[in-house]
Amino acid sequence: MSRISMFNSPLLLGFDQIERVLDQVSKTKAEGYPPYNIEQIGENHLRITVAVAGFAEDDLSVTTEDNQLIIRGKHQEDESNRIYIHRGIASRQFQRSFVLAEGIEVVGAHLDNGLLHVDLNRPVPEPVVREIAINSAKKKAVSSRTIDMTVDAENGADAVEDKSRKA
Repeated sequence: MSRISMFNSPLLLGFDQIERVLDQVSKTKAEGYPPYNIEQIGENHLRITVAVAGFAEDDLSVTTEDNQLIIRGKHQEDESNRIYIHRGIASRQFQRSFVLAEGIEVVGAHLDNGLLHVDLNRPVPEPVVREIAINSAKKKAVSSRTIDMTVDAENGADAVEDKSRKA
């Protein structure tokens, strides 16, 4: 079976290496181990749950680097005296990375029945209130007006106060 290449043009000489890399990327599927869930457990709280059956607390690490949450799992090497008749349980190491949005904080992590729960907090940004002067474009300013806007935290309503001054 022949394949049509998008790099067959004589104007694209030397791009065959890029074509091979693109082929490799398209053939490899995303690593799905270990499976995970991301759930919202409150208005500003998230939880990442990773299935890590067979891993002890000492085998797992949860770290943040820049804006990434990285979860790693690696078994301790103590299987030297085991002889397997059948080995169907995967005991491979893994690394899962999650890109965190700006402001997301990792609150903590706990292991429960083979599930690693990582709790995240999305803090509510404080409203920034600033006063902006409104100036007239005319040479002779007739009036200068400022509008003061504040946010009522309890009701979520905007309160607008017009402070007019005559020049």
